[in-house]
Amino acid sequence: MKNSFGKFIFRLIWKIIIWFFGISLFLVVLYRFVPVPLTYLMFIRCGEQLFAGKELRLKHDWISIDEISPNLQLAVVCSEDQNFMNHSGFDIEAIERSVETAKNGTKRVKGASTISQQTAKNVFLWPDRSWVRKGFEVYFTVLIELMWSKERIMEVYLNSIEMGDGIYGAEAAANFYWKTSAKNLSQTQAAAIAAVLPNPRKYSANPPGPYVQERIGWIVGQMGQWGTLRFK
Repeated sequence: MKNSFGKFIFRLIWKIIIWFFGISLFLVVLYRFVPVPLTYLMFIRCGEQLFAGKELRLKHDWISIDEISPNLQLAVVCSEDQNFMNHSGFDIEAIERSVETAKNGTKRVKGASTISQQTAKNVFLWPDRSWVRKGFEVYFTVLIELMWSKERIMEVYLNSIEMGDGIYGAEAAANFYWKTSAKNLSQTQAAAIAAVLPNPRKYSANPPGPYVQERIGWIVGQMGQWGTLRFK
């Protein structure tokens, strides 16, 4: 009896693993070609709004990367992941710096999580700091780096990430903050959006507070040094 139960559990676990790999591969391939309609984070934020008795707000308009200002594409690279075009999903040097500062008891280094990792987390996973979630993040980061181009990763990233309370993606953010389209974002406006990404529900791109204003100046300076972001 115990032997039969053990075999049943083993087969069940094995089936779950196979289904997980099958579904995850299917989704990664699917989202290589089609827009990401909703993410787990969007559902979670809607639940939080309803639970808190707030008005439900979910603004998310998918657009192609050709309709997103090159200013915003460059701004998020300069702000979030300056090694984006060179790494394969993970910035090893940034991770090593983060580990070193953690050992010294200082604050975690900003930028250790790459745009690829943030995309994997936002599209396929839930917001959590557990090692289990981090493991899944590594898995999905490897998959999208293997199956998507850098341009596609950027396109999904700028259409899916949280850019304000209930605001997701470049088009919704541009309309919410400046009543314009993502295609028309100026260098300063793009830098303002990039500046709030570490905590988009705490900070505002417009009007910007002292911290965001300081970040805008730094990001614009980095953009001037970088030049043009080229995918092809």
